[in-house]
Amino acid sequence: MKYSKEEIIQFATEEDVKFIRLAFCDVFGRQKNISIMPDELERAFDFGITIDGSAISGFGGEVHSDLLLHPDSDTLCILPWRPEHGKVVRMYCSITYPDGKAFECDTRSLLIKAVNEALNAGYEFRFGAEQEFYLFKLDDNEEPTDIPYDNATYMDLAPQDKGENIRREICLILEQMGIRPESSHHEEGPGQNEIDFRYSDPLTAADNVMTFQTVVNTVAKRNGLYADFSAKPLEELPGNGFHINFSVSSERESNIMPATIAGVLEKAVEMTAFMNPTEKSYERLGNNKAPKYVSWSGENRSQLIRIPAAYGEYKRAELRSPDPSVNPYIAFALIIYAGLYGIERKLELPYVADFNLYTADEEKLANFKRLPSSLSEAQDIALESEFIREHIPAKILELLK
Repeated sequence: MKYSKEEIIQFATEEDVKFIRLAFCDVFGRQKNISIMPDELERAFDFGITIDGSAISGFGGEVHSDLLLHPDSDTLCILPWRPEHGKVVRMYCSITYPDGKAFECDTRSLLIKAVNEALNAGYEFRFGAEQEFYLFKLDDNEEPTDIPYDNATYMDLAPQDKGENIRREICLILEQMGIRPESSHHEEGPGQNEIDFRYSDPLTAADNVMTFQTVVNTVAKRNGLYADFSAKPLEELPGNGFHINFSVSSERESNIMPATIAGVLEKAVEMTAFMNPTEKSYERLGNNKAPKYVSWSGENRSQLIRIPAAYGEYKRAELRSPDPSVNPYIAFALIIYAGLYGIERKLELPYVADFNLYTADEEKLANFKRLPSSLSEAQDIALESEFIREHIPAKILELLK
C-alpha cells in the first residue's frame, strides 16, 4: 500500500509501535537492519538514519564510511511474530552517501533503476519466486546439526512429512504480511521444503524473497529447528534451488517473450557469478535437476530455462540455475537487462532441447554452451563481460577480483 510519512507516524502512535526496523540488503544477499524508536521516524524520512558502512562486508573501508538509510514508506509491514503490545514494524530502505549521492552497492536501488529503464522503454516485467530450504535439527546447545528434520520425499504427506506444520505456519505469517504464497510442499531431499509465491512486480518480488527467508528462519528457530538456504547442504542429495519465474508485457508489442528468453540465454554464462555466488553453488549445478548447459525447453526440468505448462496471465519462463544464496535484487536486475537486450535485438530462440540433458550423449551436448564449473571461472567471465560491466557498478565488481 501507499503510505505518506504523516500516515506512518500516525500509524506508529495509534497502533502502539515501539520499534521500527530499517532493513537493507548487503551485496552478498544478506539482510541487515537497524531499529529506531518512533520519535526518530520524522528524521528518518527527512534526512535518513546513519550507519557505519565500513562494518558491513562489501560496503567499503573506514574512509568516508558514513551511509544513510532512507525508508521506503510503501514497504511498511508489521512483524506478526513480535509482541502485540509494543509492536515492531519493518520498512526496506535505499542507501545514500551523506551528500545525497546514491550508494553504488545499494542493490535495491540497482533493481529500481532496471525496472524504470524497462518501463521507459515500454516493457513491464513480472517475477515469481520458488525457494527451497532444508530443515535441520539443533543439538543440545541449540547449534545446527546436519540431521534432517524428517526422511520424507517429494510431496509426501504427514506423518512422513514433518515439515507440513512448519510450512503452514510460514504461509499464515506471510499472508498476515501481505505476501501471497501459491503453494507449498515437501521436496525431494530429507527435510527439504519448498514454498512458491504468486508473481508480482520485480521490486516487490525481491523484497518478498528477503522477507520470506527471515520468516522461515524465525519460524524454524521457534520450533527448535534450523533452516538452511545454502546451495548444497548435504553431499549426494539435492541442493536448494531458487527458481525464478519471469514474464514481460508491452502495450505496443506482442509475443516478446521469445526474444526475452533468448536474451537471458545469451547472457546466462556471463551472469552466473551473480546467480550462483558461492563455492557450494557449483556442487549443485549439473545434479538433481539443476542445469549444467545453456538450453531451453517446455516442461523439461533438465534445462536452464523451461516453459511451465500454464495459460494466460500465468504463462512464464522459469530460470532454474540460481540458488537461494543469490542477491535477488541483482539477479532480477540482470534478468531484466538481459531480456531487454534480447528484445532490442529481436533475438530468436536457439535450438529447443526436448530431451534429457542428464542422459544425453556427448555428441548432442556438444551443441550447447556449458555454465561455469566453478566460482572462480564464473567470476573471471563476469569481469570480462561488457554486458556485466555496463549494468553492475565497478564497486561491486571489485568484490569478484
